[in-house]
Amino acid sequence: MKFLVVDDSVTMRRIIVNSLQRIGYTQTVEAGDGEEALCHFNSSIQFVITDWNMPNMSGIDFARALRARPDGKQVPILMVTTRSMREDILAAVEAGVNNYILKPFTPPTLKEKIEQVMTVAAGAAA
Repeated sequence: MKFLVVDDSVTMRRIIVNSLQRIGYTQTVEAGDGEEALCHFNSSIQFVITDWNMPNMSGIDFARALRARPDGKQVPILMVTTRSMREDILAAVEAGVNNYILKPFTPPTLKEKIEQVMTVAAGAAA
């Protein structure tokens, strides 16, 4: 499965990519903000992991823009952020985010969230 990892922090992207590798996912594409992510997104991307707070285009705006594209309507989106208020989580869901994980996180937590999103996506496709 190929992941698009979107975060303005190079360090955070490294942490996410390394965590993905530790749980068995080796195909990744990286972007520093939502605008760059939209440029990198194509039909080979099967899962998106995005931060919320980024310059140029936030993760929420990126999720909305991706959901507006025919090729981005169904791709799973996991938001990784420090924002934990209930209103933030609801806003993310309304923007089309499938699940939400708080920083800091561990590789097992990331794996669990990815599996939850994939289980729901598989059920919706059936």
